[in-house]
Amino acid sequence: MLGKTLRRLIKHGRLTVVRPDGDEEQFGELTAAEPRQDVAVRLKGALTSLKLSLHPDLYLGELYVDGALILERGTLWDLLELLGRNQLERESVPDNSAIGPLQAVLRWIQQSNSRRAARRHVAHHYDLSHEHYRQFLDTDLQYSCAYFADPSFSLEQAQEAKKRHIAAKLLLEPGLRVLDVGCGWGGLALSLAEMERVEVVGVTLSREQLIVARQRAKQAQLDERVRFTLNDYREIEGPFDRIVSVGMFEHVGVPNYARFFQKIRELLSADGIALIHSIGRSNGPTITSAWTQKYIFPGGHIPALSEVAPVIERAGLVLTDLEVLRLHYAETLRHWRERFLASHRHDGRIYDERFCRMWEFYLASSELAFRYGGLMVFQAQLARQMDSVPLTRDYMYERELEGSRIGTMRLLTPVKREAQP
Repeated sequence: MLGKTLRRLIKHGRLTVVRPDGDEEQFGELTAAEPRQDVAVRLKGALTSLKLSLHPDLYLGELYVDGALILERGTLWDLLELLGRNQLERESVPDNSAIGPLQAVLRWIQQSNSRRAARRHVAHHYDLSHEHYRQFLDTDLQYSCAYFADPSFSLEQAQEAKKRHIAAKLLLEPGLRVLDVGCGWGGLALSLAEMERVEVVGVTLSREQLIVARQRAKQAQLDERVRFTLNDYREIEGPFDRIVSVGMFEHVGVPNYARFFQKIRELLSADGIALIHSIGRSNGPTITSAWTQKYIFPGGHIPALSEVAPVIERAGLVLTDLEVLRLHYAETLRHWRERFLASHRHDGRIYDERFCRMWEFYLASSELAFRYGGLMVFQAQLARQMDSVPLTRDYMYERELEGSRIGTMRLLTPVKREAQP
């Protein structure tokens, strides 16, 4: 079964598979134009081939992490890119007009995300050691898509550009009250407070992130204007003049979309502006990768715009601007992957070898999904009133350019977690 599948799939590059009994089979052809597309893997275990045939979405990652799929030639990235390129050329855009009854039910169960479940899901991923994330994120600990306004930008420059890009869309003015939903380690909230004299409330469900964010606010002497709390978005009371959410909407779940946008409307002042920054799908709704759901983001879902726009409309919000960032996250993930592997090789390990293989697979497969799998990032600017923002988008570019020129944001160095009594 596995051989039949690979013969249909691999048309560009060459994949060599060494089976548990030592038999070797090659798929595809190597050409001079693709010298790096030559990958060899060894499979261990009697059921490995069957697992890959029946459920590759789950078992490819699982077998690599468990050491049952070994790279003999090339790297994990080389293998995933070879598969991704061939999959892209093989398939046309799928028909996602209907996810299918069974998948729809499964999606609803996976994404119910009650308040208790949401806290548990966040803890699974974001309550890992602070030092783990410092291995590969930028200095400001931005764990979301960077903005490569210039392709030559470093990760730090692109993440700072992302914050300026968002701030320009928020039209900040002194005295405004800002809510940051899913504030992470506090970098965006602190940067917004530095750019303009605004009051910011950042909320997170991660206890680890909360500790670090509060330490950073105190260190930057911004703790009088920036406050961080451990809250679910459903528990917040307003109003706020501005609301921003970056990389949090992916954890809301389809069953909760209506409540999420209703809450945004309730919290937003009459002339307020909200900015939702989220990963999205450009090829229609589907369910989350089985491997990602099990090991990385339980309860997570990447939405298609067709799932989001109708809910925004029903919530009584106006979509005042929509921007799609295509390959920016692919480049962000490339930086993260390279930094993670370099840190893993040279700086010792915070976690064991299996954990490191899991995160390598997560970062590499995510990058490939943005390059070949139809993922992108969208920024939706929302308001309660049609005239809350200027008639044209010129104000965004003007504010962004001004922020870049005067260097409004300095990088806030993360502090180490202090020992708790």
